Amino acid sequence: MATLIQSYEQQYSVLTADITAKIGRLKVANEEDRDRLSREIQSNFDEANDLLEQLELEYRGSGAGSRVAAYRAELQRVKEEYRSVSSNTATYNIDPEEYDDWSGNDQRRKLLDNTERMERSGRNLTEGYRVVLETEQIGAAVLQDLHAQREGIQRSRGRLRETDATLNRSSRLAGSLAVRAMRDRLVLALVLLALGALLCTALYLYVT
Repeated sequence: MATLIQSYEQQYSVLTADITAKIGRLKVANEEDRDRLSREIQSNFDEANDLLEQLELEYRGSGAGSRVAAYRAELQRVKEEYRSVSSNTATYNIDPEEYDDWSGNDQRRKLLDNTERMERSGRNLTEGYRVVLETEQIGAAVLQDLHAQREGIQRSRGRLRETDATLNRSSRLAGSLAVRAMRDRLVLALVLLALGALLCTALYLYVT
């Protein structure tokens, strides 16, 4: 996701620099070249708008802070510059040699500004990519820890089932022992009663 955003931003920066350069050439171009450059600039504006729409969608999907508003403001400034050049017919009468003296510097300055913006964007994207990697590593560690905890819970559950089974067997054994003890007591009581009866009979016979 971050790589795609970076690609769109780089394409946008290159495209706006190209538009700025064409606007500069438009100031000294002849009628035929002006028509061609105007068509190309309009096409570039459409392409830039499409890039910004794609970039905005990518930002929404990533959840990161969006710089699309700043890019749109910059594009609007370039559009206003283009409209100003297009409507100012006197600009087309500039001497090419004179234009070379200041327009080239102006273009280089704008290209340098765009390059600086690209570098800042690249640094921001690099930092964002580093944060994403750190977040991914933390997420992997958390998932590994959760997996280990799940295995521990499953082992504990297995031991609880074994303990429950052992308790059930012990309960059944205790019940069986209790029944056997009661049976033994009953037999002992019967034996004692029988002995008592025999003793009484023997005493009776002895007395009589």
